[in-house]
Amino acid sequence: MKRSVTQLYGEKLVAGDHEIGHIKDFYFDDEKWGIRYVVVETGSWFTGRAVLISPHALGGLSPDGKSLAVNLTLQQIEGSPPLESHKPVSRQYEEEYYRYYGWPEYWSGVELWGASGFPMVPPAYPVPAPQTGVGTSAQSSDDDRHLRDTQTIIGYHIQTDDGPLGHVVDFMMDDESWAVTHLVVETGHWFAGKEIVIAPGHVTRISYDESKVFVNLTREAIQQAPEFHIPPISGTGHDS
Repeated sequence: MKRSVTQLYGEKLVAGDHEIGHIKDFYFDDEKWGIRYVVVETGSWFTGRAVLISPHALGGLSPDGKSLAVNLTLQQIEGSPPLESHKPVSRQYEEEYYRYYGWPEYWSGVELWGASGFPMVPPAYPVPAPQTGVGTSAQSSDDDRHLRDTQTIIGYHIQTDDGPLGHVVDFMMDDESWAVTHLVVETGHWFAGKEIVIAPGHVTRISYDESKVFVNLTREAIQQAPEFHIPPISGTGHDS
């Protein structure tokens, strides 16, 4: 089922009988267009630090879409590598994070999740002993330039082949594969302000310096696109 990312902001995450926090943001990669992490605002848990939860550890959304199950214990989450919120998520951090949980790396393979189109759930979640002094490649020490948060991109302007057109207001994702299926775009004053969707395949690049999303579409093509209405969070149907 397709879900609106912005509708999930603020919804709670539950591990067993414990509410661990609320959804603050999502990290996605702009190459394969997969949601890689949920950013959790933990409040009083874990001294209030931000925590990343991979879809590998996520169960289904509740029928009303108001909570998301986390298949981890509080001990496992508390022992996960700490996230420095003032820095981008680096590949070095991701390698440490995936090594800690023992999950297959999504960047090692051609599918959305490496060897699979879906986040694979291991049979158990061991808590390994902390590793120190682990060598990484030069590439690992660099920030992953393709991992971005959705809240930053919302508001970016759309640049078509023949000029600017509106801005990003939301993302739609598949809640099984965690793929970003569409960008929701408010066309602004150009075409009476209707909302349309653009598939990631039409995005040629994202300029983070210019706060723009470049697409290989014309204004006319977008003008002819059908208007899109985000389904209610408890929706029983979905748009294709």
